[in-house]
Amino acid sequence: MLQGKKIILGVCGGIAAYKSALLIRLLKKNGAEVQVIMTPSAHSFITPLTLSTLSNNPVLTQFQKNESGVWNNHVELGLWADLIIIAPATASTLSKMAYGQSDNLLTTTYLSARCPVMVAPAMDLDMYQHPSTYTTLQVLHNHGVLVIDAEEGELASGLEGKGRMAEPENIYAQINDYFKKDSKLAGKNILITAGPTYEAIDPVRFIGNHSSGKMGLELALEAQHKGSHVTLVLGPNSLNTKSFKGKIIHVTSSQEMFEACDKVYPTTNIAIFAAAVADYAPINVADQKIKKQSDKLTLELNKTVDIAKMLGQQKKKGQFNVGFALETENESENAQQKLINKNFDMIVLNSLNDEGAGFKVDTNQITIIDKQNNSQSFKLKSKTEVAKDILHEIETLL
Repeated sequence: MLQGKKIILGVCGGIAAYKSALLIRLLKKNGAEVQVIMTPSAHSFITPLTLSTLSNNPVLTQFQKNESGVWNNHVELGLWADLIIIAPATASTLSKMAYGQSDNLLTTTYLSARCPVMVAPAMDLDMYQHPSTYTTLQVLHNHGVLVIDAEEGELASGLEGKGRMAEPENIYAQINDYFKKDSKLAGKNILITAGPTYEAIDPVRFIGNHSSGKMGLELALEAQHKGSHVTLVLGPNSLNTKSFKGKIIHVTSSQEMFEACDKVYPTTNIAIFAAAVADYAPINVADQKIKKQSDKLTLELNKTVDIAKMLGQQKKKGQFNVGFALETENESENAQQKLINKNFDMIVLNSLNDEGAGFKVDTNQITIIDKQNNSQSFKLKSKTEVAKDILHEIETLL
């Protein structure tokens, strides 16, 4: 959800400032560009060097950049950001925000901003319960500021109660949920195939391949993060799917995968065919285990159903199909031919010739080609990051 989003993180002078480093890591990991603005008192709790290193941007505190007199333009900062999140937000800064006191770069940027603003309060129990704090938060709420409520637990004072800043993971989740509203994939029905298929020879043996299903699962998880309704048709695998909350249809053979997809496809907005489906299957499957008798064994094979091509022929206006091409030679030519033959709107090409790409690894290196023959190549990345790139490209083409 945060791919390409520009986020200003305001850090105020409180002990919870150390959590800001963890929040930056989460935001950066998920594709956001982060600009940190610290209040002067925040420097006592965490160094600008730490936050600038994590954000890959110089930390801003003063209006003046350097001795030359060049200034940090709070108006430009306010216009640049897609979101301002102040975490931790102290009682002092919250009060300044509520009543328009702009005596530092963070509060002037807040007053100049046209983007959404979130605050994550952090203070001691009695401060958080004080009527003035309640009034301040109510004023900010009336101004349209989104308040991420403080959490309960042990406080720096040693007291137990409400006032500690929300955990970075919870803040990130709320930021992510906010941007879901703007995603073109939110509410879309997405069908994803993943993993191999096993085509039985006898009750013991099968024809299959080395696909693990990792790429398809990462796509399903990322689509889920974007607010999509995901159906994952999954071949034989050993994946941990606990994090995926959508619908999983477990299948074994190519025919079972086709039948599952055929039922779901009519109500699908976007179909992503990431599975490595067997091209051939034995014509006759033995009822009993085939014994090792002669030196040679001949199997007669038939082509399996081409799931992507069959569903591509059914494609209606408004449906968007994405294919995968794992190639070992003439990669671009073969991928472009598949794009046309299977009525894809976009195809993801990767090559077994690229080190770190392919089956049973946690990384991949892809090139994305669309129907207008535009191509975009990406460097080797984790499959989590590759999934983000693929879905971002789908959003762009939609």
